[in-house]
Amino acid sequence: MGLTRRFVALGLGACFALGQPPFDLWWVAAPALVALFYITRWDTTSKSTGWTGWLFGLGYFALSLHWILEPFQVDAAATGWMAPFALVGLAAGLALIWALAFWGGRRMAAGPFAIALCWATVELARAYALTGFPWGLVGYVWAPTPVAQWQAVLGPHGLTFVTVVISALVGQGLAQRSLFRTIGGTLVAAALWITGIAITPSAQDLSGRPTARLIQPNAPQHQKWDRDFIPIFFNRQVDFTAQLPKPDLIVWPETAVPNLLNDAAPAFEVIADAAVGTPVVLGIQREEQGRYYNSLVTLDGAGQVADRYDKHHLVPFGEYMPAASLFARFNILGLAARAEVGYSAGPGPALIDLGVFGQALPLICYEAVFPQDVNGAPRRPDILLQITNDAWFGTRAGPQQHLSQARLRAIEQGLPMIRVANTGISAVIDPAGRIVDSLPLGRAGFIDVPVPAPLAATPYSRTGDWLAVLALIVAFAALWFGKRQRPIDPDQPAA
Repeated sequence: MGLTRRFVALGLGACFALGQPPFDLWWVAAPALVALFYITRWDTTSKSTGWTGWLFGLGYFALSLHWILEPFQVDAAATGWMAPFALVGLAAGLALIWALAFWGGRRMAAGPFAIALCWATVELARAYALTGFPWGLVGYVWAPTPVAQWQAVLGPHGLTFVTVVISALVGQGLAQRSLFRTIGGTLVAAALWITGIAITPSAQDLSGRPTARLIQPNAPQHQKWDRDFIPIFFNRQVDFTAQLPKPDLIVWPETAVPNLLNDAAPAFEVIADAAVGTPVVLGIQREEQGRYYNSLVTLDGAGQVADRYDKHHLVPFGEYMPAASLFARFNILGLAARAEVGYSAGPGPALIDLGVFGQALPLICYEAVFPQDVNGAPRRPDILLQITNDAWFGTRAGPQQHLSQARLRAIEQGLPMIRVANTGISAVIDPAGRIVDSLPLGRAGFIDVPVPAPLAATPYSRTGDWLAVLALIVAFAALWFGKRQRPIDPDQPAA
């Protein structure tokens, strides 16, 4: 594989990353995906095709996940040295998954279509394997466009499947100068766009709808647990809570109360006095039998805990340490570990009662990244509720990508979402993924926002990822039967 081709693949990956927030340049990213399949014609072996996939992935993940450097700078003296290793290691490791897809697709000797199917398969696996990391899925390139509405039908993996297949069709058409494939793939993409507009739910009339108050204290991570600043941030939230007129619900962000739940009764009394009978949802840590949990509680009008949820999908190396005893030998204890092994996981998805808002599915931070976790609720909720602390991830790409994925969860489920973030972006999102109102990054404040009503259950909320799995099985079966009719040497150039 020549040096020029290596740089082209790497550059195309970086161009594809421009489709992610804060850039949202889908019109740059989508052609880059087509160009990737076009340049696979240069590869004469499975090995070189794998290299193309790896370099494309390296460019994509290194740029789109550059926010991963931010958590290591909070305590730069202790963890700053890890930052470049974390970014390079994560980007290179995730790119290996894509390399496997490109290598395997070429070994199947069925051209770009086989690569596309293998790619969609490993993207599905990425969401589940080793606790999963479905951040920045290929199909998310459509998040700023009407095509994103298809996530309510196909889900994120179904849309990824369609996206890579269309890109392979157009890329192969350009390589072979086939107008039929090029125009056909382009027309399918245009049809997705037009029908996406058609299936977008109308904006709701929010008059008379219950109102939620979103509290954003804007506590920078390096000050959040500083004893000199803790009273400032707590009192700021109490002051915002006390403002009139009162809403129907008040929501504080993740780990908003500095005490453990076990010792928080005095703090809850202060909060209840400020809320004057309004229920409050807030994030807090708790300890039970030596284990620590990242939790969400609801306080009734008297300041008593009415409901509790423990985060169950934890962040590896941030909230718990895989192989903790091994890493401890190198003094690597994780970024958010309270104890030797960090937080403990809660039992799983659960619903909490939010009164006039109905049954809510709580999501703490990272959990909103996982479509399968939202689909894993014991029954269909009326609303999604996310509390998060995105101060760990700076003020650009990380928080904005997190918000974008929260919008996609609302679309997939046809449900409104209340999202409250320590440093932003706090927002109420309607079931079509539109932001009703929001607080920007890096600003302390609160907003009272009427919350839209839920829509009927979407196809994806009923089928989950099984539709994507079925589509992949059928496509691979068709490929296999086609190969039986026309065997090809996998290390000869694909047609």
